[in-house]
Amino acid sequence: MKAFNPIFHVILITLLGVIPITGCNRSESSSQPENARGAAKAVQVSVLRVEPVPIRDVLVLPGETEAWQDVRVAADTGGRVEWIGPREGDLVKKGQLMAKIEVSALKAGLDKAEAAFKLADELYERRLQLFERKITTQEDLDRSLTERTVAYNTLRQARVEHERGFLHSPIDGRVNYLFLDEGEFVDRGKPVVDLVNVDKIKINVNVPELDVRYLKPDQKAQVRIDAFPDEQRIGVIDFVSYKADPATKTFPVRVLINNPQHQIRPGMIARVAFLRRVFPDALVAPIFSLVDKGGERILFIEKDGVVHARAVSIGVIEGDRIQITEGLHAGENLIVTGQRDVEEGMKVQVK
Repeated sequence: MKAFNPIFHVILITLLGVIPITGCNRSESSSQPENARGAAKAVQVSVLRVEPVPIRDVLVLPGETEAWQDVRVAADTGGRVEWIGPREGDLVKKGQLMAKIEVSALKAGLDKAEAAFKLADELYERRLQLFERKITTQEDLDRSLTERTVAYNTLRQARVEHERGFLHSPIDGRVNYLFLDEGEFVDRGKPVVDLVNVDKIKINVNVPELDVRYLKPDQKAQVRIDAFPDEQRIGVIDFVSYKADPATKTFPVRVLINNPQHQIRPGMIARVAFLRRVFPDALVAPIFSLVDKGGERILFIEKDGVVHARAVSIGVIEGDRIQITEGLHAGENLIVTGQRDVEEGMKVQVK
């Protein structure tokens, strides 16, 4: 057995002491880049300074268009339709002749009544002359006067009946539908023609009870027709109901708009914007700056490079802006981009 070498023992102890020290130095040197990588960079955000601005409380409701005048003209007398003038789509003026119904037969009755009245009138004149000459009695003169009066009333009735055979337009408008053709028979009171006047358009809107208090006649309203989405028109409130519809519990409101080109047709869908209130000094925020945190509406404020979260209460909405009624103050810096990447107390860098 070889003897233990003291020199070898010293060298071995020295090596064992060096190895742990060298390992520690390697660990420390490798941890420095990890710490550098772990240090999070400040999130870049954009802010908007909060200042009081006016905001409008606008109520938008759907409605349906209706003709300014919509008249169904019925026959005043029964009989055969002898003539129809305007056709569907034609414009007519108030008082214009549109149709003739049984005019020939009614004319015969009128001629008969005119002849009877002429005879009774001539007989009365002759008896009046005879009475003045004291050739006839007062009784004969009175009888003749009565016969003349009856004939005159019969003539008036015949003229009225004859005139009923001529169907005139009660309004300026357009023929929308003809129910009959020439040669057909029609009963008295049955429809002959539908007329519409679309120089103006009525829009009927059902307004909830909490909003009707803000509306009154002659108040202006903005109107958009779904068929013409790029066109905006100004209407005027014509009527606000004083009684709610029992079925819907809403109040009918009628808005009028001009329609000189007759582009808008009855039955189209419209959107009516009513101005309820104006808040002249409201604190507002872009809708997209709101963040939902578990059902709570949060805005983030930047102050001295640090984020502060605010639970807020909201008010009216106009376009892409929303009124903040609680939780926001004038002069603060509202984070409007990067707000979904920050939390309370986080450091940020403003672009």
